[in-house]
Amino acid sequence: MTIIPDAPSALRLTPIARLAAGGRWRVEAMRSLREPVLFWFTQGQGRITVAGTTRGYGPHNAIFIPPGVMHGFEIAPRVQGTAVFFGRKHALDLPATPQFLRPRDPISQKELVSILENIQREAESTRASATRAALHHLGLLGVWLDRQIERENNVDVLPGRPMAAQRLVARYAALLERDYRSNLSVGEYAEVLGVTPTHLTRACRATCGRGAHMLLEDRILFEARRLLAETRMPINQIAQLLGYNSAGYFTRAFQKTAGMTPSAFRNKPGHGPVVPRL
Repeated sequence: MTIIPDAPSALRLTPIARLAAGGRWRVEAMRSLREPVLFWFTQGQGRITVAGTTRGYGPHNAIFIPPGVMHGFEIAPRVQGTAVFFGRKHALDLPATPQFLRPRDPISQKELVSILENIQREAESTRASATRAALHHLGLLGVWLDRQIERENNVDVLPGRPMAAQRLVARYAALLERDYRSNLSVGEYAEVLGVTPTHLTRACRATCGRGAHMLLEDRILFEARRLLAETRMPINQIAQLLGYNSAGYFTRAFQKTAGMTPSAFRNKPGHGPVVPRL
């Protein structure tokens, strides 16, 4: 069995505006990570989809996403902020569900900014025990999250106070993340969820503005783009890993959404890992 290569997993911070380097697909397409991530937005606004529910974000919004949760967000030219990738070996007790936090008081905002600056400084330092110091500051970030969640009394836990449609789409998103490489159809996912494909699609459109098939296709093709950009894995092998019956069918599906063949996408200048290890 071939294992799909992962993106870097060490602790790292990167400007949110830089995440889209090499293509807006890097932030807008549905994907998940095997590590927690915190987005801290300081300027601009847009919409973010987490676990199948879309809502707006703006300045001084902090969005925490646990590992394995599908998400994607719009990024306009004026959007600024910091993304904190915790790494898979952070050893912290972090929230198990996505969190949408809006620290309104300046003290909470300044605390978060100070913690992020300390993490960045130690991560870039060559002094002795800098890595250990960065992880200690990361622990303080976990404390900040806990206190902010308690302060907001979980009012803004994503996906909010879930309606039936939100609960259904969250379950669908979790199944997609688990099985998107299995070549299952929307009808087969709907059967597992105990609803009709029409009902599932209607729920997806109500919560995130995309149909069930679009979410499935988006998740698969994000992984295809990532593998093409960040690995030298043969295209026919990528097609097989992602559940396509043939490399030709994969090429047609990819070209339909990306506007170019997999080979052309791979050879396009600027592709490669956007968030390097520090």
